[in-house]
Amino acid sequence: MNLITSLDKLLSKFEYEVLKGELNGDITELLTDTRKVSEGSLFVCIKGVNYDPHEHIDEIANNGAKVIVVEKGVIDSKNISLENVKSTTVVAANDTRSALGYIAAEYFDHPADKMKIIGVTGTKGKTTTTYMVKSVLESAGLKVGLIGTIEIVYEGTQINSVNTTPDSMVIEEQFARMVDVGCDACVMEVSSQAMLLHRVDGFTFEIGIFTNISPDHIGPNEHDSFEDYLYCKSLLFTKCRYAIINGDDEHASYILNACKCDSLTYGLNEACDLQAYDINLVNDSGLLGVTYRVKGELLMDVRVNMPGTFSVYNSMCAIAICNRLGVNADVIKKAIESAKVKGRIEMLDVPGNYTLMIDYAHNAMSLKALLISLREYNPKRLVALFGCGGNRAKGRRYAMGSVSARFADFTIITSDNPRDEEPDMIIKDIIAGYALGLQGKEAEDIDDLSEEEVNTLIDGMDHTKDKYIMIADRIEAIRYIMNNFEEGDLVVLAGKGHEDYQIIKGKKNHLDEREVVADIADEIISRQGRRDK
Repeated sequence: MNLITSLDKLLSKFEYEVLKGELNGDITELLTDTRKVSEGSLFVCIKGVNYDPHEHIDEIANNGAKVIVVEKGVIDSKNISLENVKSTTVVAANDTRSALGYIAAEYFDHPADKMKIIGVTGTKGKTTTTYMVKSVLESAGLKVGLIGTIEIVYEGTQINSVNTTPDSMVIEEQFARMVDVGCDACVMEVSSQAMLLHRVDGFTFEIGIFTNISPDHIGPNEHDSFEDYLYCKSLLFTKCRYAIINGDDEHASYILNACKCDSLTYGLNEACDLQAYDINLVNDSGLLGVTYRVKGELLMDVRVNMPGTFSVYNSMCAIAICNRLGVNADVIKKAIESAKVKGRIEMLDVPGNYTLMIDYAHNAMSLKALLISLREYNPKRLVALFGCGGNRAKGRRYAMGSVSARFADFTIITSDNPRDEEPDMIIKDIIAGYALGLQGKEAEDIDDLSEEEVNTLIDGMDHTKDKYIMIADRIEAIRYIMNNFEEGDLVVLAGKGHEDYQIIKGKKNHLDEREVVADIADEIISRQGRRDK
């Protein structure tokens, strides 16, 4: 891995002011963690929610940092003195998060310029689309890295993700490692927070993707409003050479107006450059999928072994990307058909004539979209199993309960990640939302209910007719439905998706629903075998 240590080059791509010291020589390391400060390093101060390294400049200097990059506004607003900083150079940038992106790109010798970088943004569909693109490009013989919600992965490396889009120093380092192992491209999810916090500054995307947008990530420590959320999404399209946009989204024109490059639209609308038509749902012995035809920029027939109209959009997006990169249409077609994404409408083998799938739907909006899409397959019963996270807004619980009451035929309310809360109390809130849903009421706008209101809602339910059951233990909840399914059921285990853990009282316990389903399936098959004898 080539590392650029020349100080004048590291600071060459952004505006700065030297507050103290001189600019000369090389640096030994690029850092943002005060615990790792080393002799001769360049340290960039990134103000966090609970910790601000600007307040510890003396300590950073005393520990040997050669250069400290600070944010001018923070230094001025906090009246931070540099009087005790002796031999360390202090440089002020307008925004240190943005500066870090440019410094990191220089430090790792601009690895993004040596690959095709594909950035996917949107409220829904980012993860599925990135995995589809990776699958198609690899089928075409390319080496492809991936950075996203689930993991950072490339040849010989798999790292579980902390953020959908990591900070710029992590991104540039992983780009550099991808280049070292011969990657031709990297496809990555780009969150609105990543744009807001300048995590993708310092390089240009070959292709920027917009999947869709709907109200989400609005609140404390996120976005102040939907308008801000939309604006941050649009910033990706000022940083790419080509844009591919879902032309059916009601905000597509806003994104197109923000584009600083050529673009292509995809969707079901005839005005789109790439249009899907003749859409048909497929149910082959419990394996759900969809077929359709494409016209416009490309002509082809497509089959996707994932259910729902959203699978048409996700695959259309992947087709548009890979076509832009010159992949053969036959290669695209075969790869799209075989593509699978862990925890996203992932169907599992089960003993019995019903369909069981895992999906990451963990809020009311995504659960509603999923259930509406699955309803199109006309199952005997549409069954939803889910819980809600602890130490999170109660309104999410009411909303998910209400959605399941309105759109599922039977609901199993269980635990997700209860964290520090009691599972039974979380479940009680979900049931209150379920009661509202039974009354035909949406609970998406309810932030909080008093304990009295919750009890009144639950007491007013007709439990002889209410089609739900509560089982706090998630494994037992899955065992219940696998032992009590009805032929033709479509069951979705919602909320955990790709996660292989459950957080209870501060402890992360292993829980992979794929393993749970496989173990219970073995129990059922073994029991049936004994009966046959």
